[in-house]
Amino acid sequence: VQLVESGGGLVQSGASLRLSCATSGIIFRLYTMGWYRQAPENERELVATMTSGGSTYYTDSVKGRFTISRDNAKNTVTLQMSSLKPEDTAVYYCTSGLITIATMRERGGDYWGQGTQVTVSS
Repeated sequence: VQLVESGGGLVQSGASLRLSCATSGIIFRLYTMGWYRQAPENERELVATMTSGGSTYYTDSVKGRFTISRDNAKNTVTLQMSSLKPEDTAVYYCTSGLITIATMRERGGDYWGQGTQVTVSS
């Protein structure tokens, strides 16, 4: 199983970024997909998740700014981030599992990518 994130970078406050996670080795359409992030000296936190059925969850701090989507034909999940703030600076990880949103929120998925750095300057 492989999850490979891309799209991170250095942007200014207010800018947008689009993160993508390409997967292989799983029956993607069956999996709940999620994006976690971890800032220095902080715990890893769930940013957004989407089930196989399309249900979503967002952490409060990104609601209205971030959008998670999935393409089952391409086995990819995307996180569109807009109105970025310095506090969004973190390493963003893609994760997947045959799990519920509740479980994704509690512990994340069974598979993880290597992460992509997002840095937002003020």
